[in-house]
Amino acid sequence: MNAIVALCHFCELHGPRTLFCTEVLHAPLPQGAGNGDSPGQGEQAEEEEGGIQMSSRIRAHSPAEGASAESSSPGPKKSDMCEGCRSLAAGHPGYISHDKETSIKYVSHQHPNHPQLFSIVRQACVRSLSCEVCPGREGPIFFGDEQHGFVFSHTFFIKDSLARGFQRWYSIIAIMMDRIYLINSWPFLLGKIRGIIDELQGKALKVFEAEQFGCPQRAQRMNTAFTPFLHQRNGNAARSLTSLTSDDNLWACLHTSFAWLLKACGSRLTEKLLEGAPTEDTLVQMEKLADLEEESESWDNSEAEEEEKAPVVPDGAEGRELTKCRAESSLLSDCGNWQPRKLSVFKSLRHMRQVLGAPSFRMLAWHVLMGNQVIWKSRDADLVQSAFEVLRTMLPVGCVRIIPYSDQYEEAYRCNFLGLSPHVQIPSHVLSSEFAVVVEAHTAPRSSLHPVGCEDDQSLSKYEFVVTSGSPVAVDRVGPTILNKMEAALSNQNLSVGVVDQCLVCLKEEWMNKVKVLFKFTKVDSRPKEDTQKLLSILGASEEDNVKLLKFWMTGLSKTYKSHLMSTVRSPTASEPRN
Repeated sequence: MNAIVALCHFCELHGPRTLFCTEVLHAPLPQGAGNGDSPGQGEQAEEEEGGIQMSSRIRAHSPAEGASAESSSPGPKKSDMCEGCRSLAAGHPGYISHDKETSIKYVSHQHPNHPQLFSIVRQACVRSLSCEVCPGREGPIFFGDEQHGFVFSHTFFIKDSLARGFQRWYSIIAIMMDRIYLINSWPFLLGKIRGIIDELQGKALKVFEAEQFGCPQRAQRMNTAFTPFLHQRNGNAARSLTSLTSDDNLWACLHTSFAWLLKACGSRLTEKLLEGAPTEDTLVQMEKLADLEEESESWDNSEAEEEEKAPVVPDGAEGRELTKCRAESSLLSDCGNWQPRKLSVFKSLRHMRQVLGAPSFRMLAWHVLMGNQVIWKSRDADLVQSAFEVLRTMLPVGCVRIIPYSDQYEEAYRCNFLGLSPHVQIPSHVLSSEFAVVVEAHTAPRSSLHPVGCEDDQSLSKYEFVVTSGSPVAVDRVGPTILNKMEAALSNQNLSVGVVDQCLVCLKEEWMNKVKVLFKFTKVDSRPKEDTQKLLSILGASEEDNVKLLKFWMTGLSKTYKSHLMSTVRSPTASEPRN
């Protein structure tokens, strides 16, 4: 995140002062921040945590060097600073953290080296501790402009037994030029900066209580004769923050906290390029995810209520509860077995077409696109699941209802993809129905398996697949247009599997747009059948198979899209008569 985080202090002698700031550098380090080491004089300590390498380089400066550095520095002169205004000792080059993942460096020192940045930080410091203050003088506030940047400021007090009012005033500010990004980061910055402030106040409170216990200042001041305010102010020496917190490693810790804050705040918000409106598949997936979250919350609430209302368990009942838990856990472990072990799997639609053969695959694909029930019988549950994962790519997400593996037949209204073990009996009316197709995997030698030119199918060499249906698809049948285009892409060996997948995505999106038009035309506007036929002709879907496909795919439209159309119809503008 391109921002600067700084700790500021209101000194009673010198006014608002910047104590410590951390900035992000994408370029080589400035002079004095990274090249301050000389052989035999420097001391380097490095720590690694979360991909950030921290280095602290300290070397002694001669008086001449210190004078030259002071004259060239944009910060205040040494004579204008007291102990309360100073953070790092004279000659300290600051702290540097190297982010190995992004090659970004986080540099901390008392003032920015760049004069323009120093001016921006200085102005933000003055405003945060003088005019831009929230009620109560302690809390967060936002201010800024396009020229000097936008600032998130959080003011707070630190206990000091020697200060007026027994406390000193500080603020932590975050400055950046992107107003929207800073506002969106408000909750994150508020929580993390509040944590840093609480830690500082906690350390200072311990020191304050120890000093008050040894020498109470309140009673001593009340017994002291009245002195003019200016005399008392000049005699009240400011104390450094390290003295108030009794923490010699305070600035190193603050550097680590500020560097992490900049890194974490920069990575928590990412920009995504959305090309047009979300697809129907995306909307359906979002709706399913929301339903799952609501269901899990209701389960959690019901379990909590049951725990509150649960009676006292008598002796001897604990064993029965444990037995019940074991049974439930075994069911969960069985569900976990649905994760494929990648032993006998179909790799793609092209792979499945090569394994089954072109005529059998066309029959299977026709039933899938029409919404008929696809029943797959095999001893290998992983094989069945891999087949369904490949076949489901032919349909919109909202049209897919899968029961991966079952020990009994399930009706077609519950699922259009059903996996069964070989011993399960399928009802005779289903076997003879034109709305179902059965794929059986039998053990067979490889010689009777696949046609020549098939991909490497060592994992499928023990299977022979038989595709049957009560209504086999004739070879000369035209079929739905999307199936013909799909087979043309699958049979074209010049197209890679990735290109074929993208072609399938485009085909599904094209036909989903036709589904939307048909839904609006028939379900929302309630146009007569003659107009519907004209519309189908215009859409190029007047054939019987295309009409069936559109009606089935209409069931996969998202609730969001349907409710949007219905709300549009109910609006006053939609009630105007049509010509």
